[in-house]
Amino acid sequence: MVHATPMSLAAHFAQLPDPRVRRTRRHALVDILVITVCAVICGADDWVAIARFGRAKRRWFRQFLTLPHGIPSHDTFGRVFAALDPQAFHAAFLAWVQSVATLLPGDVIAIDGKTLRRTFDTASQKAAIHMVSAWATAQGLCLGQVKTAAHSNEITAIPALLDVLALTGRIVSIDAIGCQPGIARRVRDRGGDYVLSLKANQRRLHEEVAALFADAEAHGFVGLPHTTATTVDADHGRLEQREAWATGDLLYLSQRRRWPGLRSVLRLDATRTTGERTSRETRYFISSLPPDAAQLAHIVRSHWTIENSLHWVLDVAMHQDHTRIRTGHAPENLATLHHIALNLLKQERTEKLGIKNKRLAAGWDHDYLLRVIMAAKD
Repeated sequence: MVHATPMSLAAHFAQLPDPRVRRTRRHALVDILVITVCAVICGADDWVAIARFGRAKRRWFRQFLTLPHGIPSHDTFGRVFAALDPQAFHAAFLAWVQSVATLLPGDVIAIDGKTLRRTFDTASQKAAIHMVSAWATAQGLCLGQVKTAAHSNEITAIPALLDVLALTGRIVSIDAIGCQPGIARRVRDRGGDYVLSLKANQRRLHEEVAALFADAEAHGFVGLPHTTATTVDADHGRLEQREAWATGDLLYLSQRRRWPGLRSVLRLDATRTTGERTSRETRYFISSLPPDAAQLAHIVRSHWTIENSLHWVLDVAMHQDHTRIRTGHAPENLATLHHIALNLLKQERTEKLGIKNKRLAAGWDHDYLLRVIMAAKD
């Protein structure tokens, strides 16, 4: 068996309830899980590829796994993950993440959703599943995920995700769909702070915040206590300038008492120039943090790493949107497998490679694959 150190992935999955009837079990559940995680790390994206990977690595796996009846068939992999309780699997994932992630006070947790496009099933009228994930922006780790309920949206999934995260002293950033008083209250009740994007779904508050900053700008910000910050970035022929203004003077906002712990509002103007084209965008945010424009602007910017470092990588480097696995709980469990593989690849830092090339290196080099699987704290 895999050596069950505190940092061993297998140790956290050892107690997962096996969905199979005992008399029909020919393969240990932990063997199936370890083979699958290794295969996904190395680029396998369906049950046939995972079974073929296992057969190709049979001799290597025998050093760590029992394999009483060899490598399972692709049908076995498919049946197990279709039946495996996704909540129990996710709970094991959370326990493992908490053992390898070191979050500090003030760290930002970005929350955002992603639809797994190819998981729809027209024949059974099953819509594509939508997952809401939590991303530790400084560590580059997925901390957890929740599937939205059928005929629902992220507003119902976000509170469920917040409830399983350690939020004390951390900052939660969420796009406009999560800008809800109940979600703000959930973050505060769990000891965290929030930075929420403010758009037309909170029409009254959005209009009042926009008017507050427009009036202040018209008078040169005289009489409005505020802080400012400006950043300029240039790369690949693109120039972007961001100007931020934050204030804690909220007396003129009629909606302020609806938002637990509300202490500041932020206006962020972004001007982007590419060649001869220039675009401008103004966005507004509310927060339970003090009105520090530089800090708030940094949090807003770091939020978008969940798009670039999680969702984009899952699509481009791990081909998640091309996956056609749809049976039972398999799509949700495969999403967890992708997050496990991505976290392991990011935790392994001896090779200065991108995710795509790390996956190739793991497939070529057994020693490197073992280092990825046993990735531990720095």
